[in-house]
Amino acid sequence: MKKPMSLERAVEAFAGFMVLLSVALTWFVHPGFAWLTVFVGANLFQQAFTGFCPAAIVMRRVFGLRPAAECAA
Repeated sequence: MKKPMSLERAVEAFAGFMVLLSVALTWFVHPGFAWLTVFVGANLFQQAFTGFCPAAIVMRRVFGLRPAAECAA
């Protein structure tokens, strides 16, 4: 049986998607989109130290995702 996606993996997938999207937008649309990459990187950096991640809050409330510890049980 397939396990549901954990909150942590969803946040990592979303961050990776946003970085790739921002690079594509920077290349094809406007160089100013590089700031989106900076924002995503800064958010990941601060989340590593504080544990606060707005994307995780949204994913938990809207999509009902749970942390890996709760998914394993």
